Amino acid sequence: MKSLFIKYKSVIKFILTFLLVYGVLSFVYKFYLQFSDGSKFYPDYFTHLVSIQTENVLNALGYNAQVIPHPNEPSMKVILNGEFLARIIEGCNGISVIILFLSFIAAFSGKLKTTFFYVLSGSVLIYAVNLIRIVLLTVGLYHYPEYEDVLHTVIFPGIIYGMVFLLWIFWVNRFSKLNKNHE
Repeated sequence: MKSLFIKYKSVIKFILTFLLVYGVLSFVYKFYLQFSDGSKFYPDYFTHLVSIQTENVLNALGYNAQVIPHPNEPSMKVILNGEFLARIIEGCNGISVIILFLSFIAAFSGKLKTTFFYVLSGSVLIYAVNLIRIVLLTVGLYHYPEYEDVLHTVIFPGIIYGMVFLLWIFWVNRFSKLNKNHE
């Protein structure tokens, strides 16, 4: 049994580190959401921020965009050229994806400075791509409403999770301690 543990020590360490970091960050985020009362930023700060930035990017692209609080649920309504097209909910703000990304990087950590800057730059990249994803989804829904299901459930989740996967692969191959042990 002990030799089995030694054989799979790196795998067990990865799983435990990933689960610990993911659990702690998810708990902190859930705690944050519980105490976001929506009085200053509705429904919460990050969702509100993504909503306002979505509106700004859409307007910069020449659309007449407006993002307003949804009256019946904790979300923001996206109105494009007078047409209510989408809702931006908490799950759209990218924070959960960033937590997933960060947990994996921590589990395959490298040098502290490198890990810190990779997590920071990767999180900013994920946030930016997520914002672009929301903008493209909104424009896609406006011009091609008949493709709502495939746009929302296949293509756009594939963009964000595909990018995270590529960031993970790049990290493991270039910077993680695991890769350094096998060179």
